[in-house]
Amino acid sequence: MNIVDVDWLENNLNNENIIILDCSWHLPNTQRSGKEEFKKERIPGAVFFDIDEISEQESPFPHMIPTEDYFSKKVSELGVSNDHHIITYDSLGVFSSARVYWMFKQFGHKKISILDGGLKFWKIKNKKIETSAPNKKIKTNYLAQLNRSKIKGFEDVKKNTQTKEFKLVDARPSGRFNGTDPEPRKDLQSGSIENSLNIPFNIIVDAETGCFKNKEEIEKIFKEKNIMKKDSLVFSCGSGVAACVVGAAYENLNNIDNYNVFDGSWTEWATKNNLKNS
Repeated sequence: MNIVDVDWLENNLNNENIIILDCSWHLPNTQRSGKEEFKKERIPGAVFFDIDEISEQESPFPHMIPTEDYFSKKVSELGVSNDHHIITYDSLGVFSSARVYWMFKQFGHKKISILDGGLKFWKIKNKKIETSAPNKKIKTNYLAQLNRSKIKGFEDVKKNTQTKEFKLVDARPSGRFNGTDPEPRKDLQSGSIENSLNIPFNIIVDAETGCFKNKEEIEKIFKEKNIMKKDSLVFSCGSGVAACVVGAAYENLNNIDNYNVFDGSWTEWATKNNLKNS
């Protein structure tokens, strides 16, 4: 059950086996803070998961997958146990919640779901909102076991421009992919990786509700890009967040259990290829 709806979560708010993570994160050019917004309002009982903090702190690229030990320590501090059914959500609908969902899967977590529509749809449906000071959970002893097989790096993608072993699906808005709109990170040029395909994450998600579009619509989007079930895919974007929205939709469409992400995405690609604005 990789996607749950707001009614299901409302009915399970008091289930001790469930832990709710507010994973809200915003692009650097929006001047918004997921952490500050969480302090003001949240789904009852939610804990804040900071994707900038719970990432590889030594990397020059944003929110890259951290080490097992660091992830275990940080997640334990949030009160997450290996046995919890984790529900991830964010304030935009489905965005950064998909990234945290994917992260936990790479660290071997068994039960995790994305809240369809997130806080946006929760509020549209007039569900209960918590505005008092957030509660801290009791620290646990989380044990992460990292499997890097679905985490693709710069060299994998560089090699693939020649070998074409997989199709690279870029989830950025089309203007950035086509090089006509600027990147949110001002020093980087926009553009795309050779032979990549563009499926902007915002065409996967309904603009009104923030929920994933239905399976028929999503299937049509992939078919229009000539993506077949047998194809090997790697998902990319600006910094590995929106990639997970399209990846999760593809996973749900085809009933598969995981998907590949180019962790550094365009930020790493453009930086290492010196595609910078002068």
